[in-house]
Amino acid sequence: MRIYLICLLATVLVVSGISMPVAAQQSNSEGATLEKIKAKVAKLGIGEKAKATVILKDGTKKKGYIGQAASDDFILRDRKTDLPTTVRYSDVSKIESNRGHSTARNLGIGIGIGAGAFLAILLISIAHLD
Repeated sequence: MRIYLICLLATVLVVSGISMPVAAQQSNSEGATLEKIKAKVAKLGIGEKAKATVILKDGTKKKGYIGQAASDDFILRDRKTDLPTTVRYSDVSKIESNRGHSTARNLGIGIGIGAGAFLAILLISIAHLD
């Protein structure tokens, strides 16, 4: 019985020693995430060409363009109504840029058009051989 208590106590000490650094890393990663979000907003810029989709920590999604950026928050304007919404950096879970089609999508469309044109030319050539 005494050996089991010693093992249990040793296990609790080891687990508590491991959990403290993990909790400290989570608070550091939250600060790093905040800086990443600020950097992403700065990279997007401001104005109607700075289109973004903001996903908040409560799960809501807001689309628009960045109208103004400050040190603690930024203003996201709706694309259709142009209504401003003030968003705090600490409330943002993820921010994505909306700059049109992705490279992979454009590549897929180009390959599809090329393959379709190739097949059309091939079928027309086969039809004229007879």
